[in-house]
Amino acid sequence: MKLSAAQAGDASLQHEGRYRNQAEFPQDGVLKKLRIGFKYLLLSKPADTRPAAPIPVQALTSAQLLAAPDRSLWRLGHSTVLLKLRGRFFITDPVFAERASPVQWAGPLRFHQPPLGLAQLPPITAVILSHDHYDHLDEQAIRTLAERAEHFITPLGVGDTLIEWGVPASKVQQLDWWQETVVAGVRLVATPAQHFSGRGLFDSNRTLWASWVIIDDERRLFFSGDTGYFAGFREIGERFGPFDLTLVETGAYNLNWPNVHMQPEQSLQAHQDLRGRWMLPIHNGTFDLSLHSWHEPFDRIMALASAAQVPLSTPQMGERVSLEQPHRGQAWWLPLEQRTAMSASTLVNDQR
Repeated sequence: MKLSAAQAGDASLQHEGRYRNQAEFPQDGVLKKLRIGFKYLLLSKPADTRPAAPIPVQALTSAQLLAAPDRSLWRLGHSTVLLKLRGRFFITDPVFAERASPVQWAGPLRFHQPPLGLAQLPPITAVILSHDHYDHLDEQAIRTLAERAEHFITPLGVGDTLIEWGVPASKVQQLDWWQETVVAGVRLVATPAQHFSGRGLFDSNRTLWASWVIIDDERRLFFSGDTGYFAGFREIGERFGPFDLTLVETGAYNLNWPNVHMQPEQSLQAHQDLRGRWMLPIHNGTFDLSLHSWHEPFDRIMALASAAQVPLSTPQMGERVSLEQPHRGQAWWLPLEQRTAMSASTLVNDQR
């Protein structure tokens, strides 16, 4: 099933050319967007929003990936996750750029290099995109993958952008919420999220945003993309759960954005609403997109998951996770957290 944006259904509540969330909340105007962009992308931030030393990354090669067992997963950074299913590779929100920004001379800079470069990726069966924000949709990565990847699966409207960038239209499938497709035997369902879209000041919500359900026979994964907490998680869990693993955004949150990003307590609740077994927090550890310390999302979700007895997987970037038998991983950020705290303290003392 190949859909264009013009073949949209109405699940996403499109109105006058713009998409809406299931729950209505105030939309930011152009001036507020400018203030937010200037404050969070250009102004200096507290020292602890970035690690004081490079975070650990397990380097990968294409040969390693090809030889790895089926039903494997690797975090490559932020919300970029590589999946091996049925001997084929699927990748979510591939971002390899140095900055999550419309320009590469300013904006949030990566904490770490990807475990492998774009040129070293194995053949990609499908690129799965959640929405068009710069930390999820990397134009250069898409242009590089345009001929190498077989399929690009997107929410409505995002595929049109890809076609403008040179992706053959025959490779692009655009789905409304609750629509689905099958690629190489893997079932992909676009499910609701509570967020927004736009890559400029005047294209707000012209394209859709989505979370994704990924089903490989009896194995079920959930990929949140970006989202605030909303009642839709429970419905997704009722329709498609239980999930063996949920990849849920846990990072780059702020009390000023309560509707479009989740605090860690809400991330955990979303996982529970989804009827998830293992939780793997994403949208963290790569870019400083808010004002909290870079390690705070890990600290908070680890404590919350422990108290709720929810199995939590926190692999290093590039570390393999088995979808058949996930593992907890190490609290790899703790030594860096201590160094970051010491560095921030020294900076404060030097400024006195």
